Amino acid sequence: MYAKAISELEEARKQMAAGNIALRSNAISKVCDLIGELDASLNMEVGGDLSLRLRSLYRYSLIRLLDSNMQQADGPLAEVLGLLVTLSEGWQRIARSEPMPEKAPPVRWESEPAATAQGHSWTL
Repeated sequence: MYAKAISELEEARKQMAAGNIALRSNAISKVCDLIGELDASLNMEVGGDLSLRLRSLYRYSLIRLLDSNMQQADGPLAEVLGLLVTLSEGWQRIARSEPMPEKAPPVRWESEPAATAQGHSWTL
């Protein structure tokens, strides 16, 4: 699902650059559906804190996609694309059982993204 969402985000950015509103909106809708599927697949009882963090990230991504569509802005699309690429790479690394880099910075997650006067923020 990550690969399909990433592909649709790339399509949305391409259509935005070309000024194709309907095709951009269609691609963004597909990404929203895929993120909804990812969210629905979370097992909150077994997944614990990881599931909570992923749910918060998925919901933040949906907000940013809506922002992008309403503002006709590429920035939120690029942000969500970066988040999904990072998640996809992380799951791929786990699937291959590769160790994480030794000097990975500590990650601090907020349970819910905070809205600010300038938009939304996400703290890692």
